[in-house]
Amino acid sequence: MSAGSIGPAWQAVVLSWNGREDTLLCLASLRAVAPKISIICVDNGSVDGTAEAVREQFPEVTLIEAGGNLGYSGGNNLGIRRALDAGARWVVLVNNDATVDPGIIDGFEEVARARPDAGLLAGTVLTAEDPPVVWFAGQRVNLRLGYSGRPRGYGRADGPEYARCIDTDRAVGALMAISREALAAAGLLDEDLFAYVEDVDLAVRARRAGFAVVVAPGARARHRVSASTGGEASSTHTLYYGVRNTVVVFERHAPLGRPGTLLRRAVILTTFGLHALTRTDRRAALSAVRTGFTDALRGRLGERGVH
Repeated sequence: MSAGSIGPAWQAVVLSWNGREDTLLCLASLRAVAPKISIICVDNGSVDGTAEAVREQFPEVTLIEAGGNLGYSGGNNLGIRRALDAGARWVVLVNNDATVDPGIIDGFEEVARARPDAGLLAGTVLTAEDPPVVWFAGQRVNLRLGYSGRPRGYGRADGPEYARCIDTDRAVGALMAISREALAAAGLLDEDLFAYVEDVDLAVRARRAGFAVVVAPGARARHRVSASTGGEASSTHTLYYGVRNTVVVFERHAPLGRPGTLLRRAVILTTFGLHALTRTDRRAALSAVRTGFTDALRGRLGERGVH
């Protein structure tokens, strides 16, 4: 473990799992933000030389080696705890397959000043291709219905309509800032979920604790979607964890009677099943949805396939 210099206010946590080149690009983009931010990199037991490369190329970064794959929640929680112990007022989570704009802290600070009630600040996330399109600029979460739809602006060209500070139901783990106060009130990421939907769960808990979730349009990143699990179009992990954790989180926060629960489960299963049908690996995708749904009903959480 190498200890870097840590500032008291804004600290970024980058989680890596066998994503060496992505992680190095992400850290390089964050280095350009310094000295406004200090960086913590948590390596989730990579075997591709990530930890060694970070230690060599980014000596100023605090490197935490988890020693195994703790999942998105467990790995990020290690970094969050370290940041809080070092006095951070805001912890910025950045996916290792994202690169941030140099002005992210200015963008976050502008909204934090304007909205002192905010506990989560949702960054604006664009895709990595040129020209980029919007991937996330806020999103509604309908806990009772079980379907939230696509994020605001998804797939559209970036424009002035996404330059407004607005309230939203959730932030996304690719780029979000969480205040010390919100973490104290709502708690850390749920490690039982392992990966996916944990950001929705945290946002719901924070809102119920009295904090707003607000889009920070000036805090921006470009994201190579789901690279950590093989890419959104090729990995079935997004489907497995997505359907499982959606059922678990929505039923946790919005319990319904038996008819309502069955209807909501049907909506969730249908939504993910239809998405699986659009993929070239249709059989594997449908199997992932079926297994994830079954595991949700049986209370099998944690890492996929480890029970």
